[in-house]
Amino acid sequence: MRIYCGVVSVLVLATVATATVAGAQQSPPAPPARTPRSAAAGASTGTLTGTSAGTASPVARRVEAYLRNVYALGPKFTVKVGEPKPTAVPGMRAVSIEVITEGQTSALTMFVSDDGRYLLQGDLSDMQADPFAKNRAEMNLAGAPGRGPENARILVVEYGDFQCPSCRRLSEVLRPLYADYPQVRFVFRDFPLVQIHPWALTASLAGRCIYHKDPAAFWTYSDYIYDHQDKIAPESVWNTVVQQGLEAGYDEAGFKACMADPAMKDEVEKSMAEGVALKIANTPTVFINGRRLVGGDRETVVQFIDYEIAQTAKTAKP
Repeated sequence: MRIYCGVVSVLVLATVATATVAGAQQSPPAPPARTPRSAAAGASTGTLTGTSAGTASPVARRVEAYLRNVYALGPKFTVKVGEPKPTAVPGMRAVSIEVITEGQTSALTMFVSDDGRYLLQGDLSDMQADPFAKNRAEMNLAGAPGRGPENARILVVEYGDFQCPSCRRLSEVLRPLYADYPQVRFVFRDFPLVQIHPWALTASLAGRCIYHKDPAAFWTYSDYIYDHQDKIAPESVWNTVVQQGLEAGYDEAGFKACMADPAMKDEVEKSMAEGVALKIANTPTVFINGRRLVGGDRETVVQFIDYEIAQTAKTAKP
């Protein structure tokens, strides 16, 4: 799956949004999202991979044949259909699907009825469970830059990239909200898109160093990088972050030593792995008490925060 700066749809077969009976009219799928060519290494074009045609169950073969027919997936497409697995819903099984062509891969999960007749794309939601508990459980915010009360009942967690223009716009949205919502804690998690942004990782490493020197200085640094994003280039980013390190209280040798410290890269990589576990496909992605928001326009951010404030007020003890 390719990661994007900004809001971009990346799912193939996304038009199968309701229960589908064989023969129903469908719209053509979106192009597969790009992944490194190594993801398709060893795949046989036009055949099931992982569950070979000879060993796949009849239902898996039927799903593959149906998708190939509906979306005109000819021999240049490799279709990988996993074996149907039980779900919490009686009569419904989950199947993992990958479509690979020319080094690009799209992956998603669909659901098929036990008799192999009906195919459904979407999420199965347990309405008796907290829909955002899993997202919150994936987050480890210890040691992450944050502002606002540490015991706040409302957390706004951003996964961002300092080189991403959409993240810069979110930064401009969030700054006035710090004063508007003093009861909310705002947290930043690094998610540099190293595949497409050549200086984003350097900026994240510098941010970690500055945070360790002075947690409050991180936010000054973050604002500066976003405000000067258009003027920073791969050949100038080093001098830019060193200067910011000096202003945060480092001497030049100490800051450069911190930047070279493997522990800083490890912290950034753990944050990135957390984002992958949360299935982040676009930056910025924001979680407000676990509720996902991609893009982060002001109106929706405020809507989510106000909703959580109202909900927490209902459950607050006298």
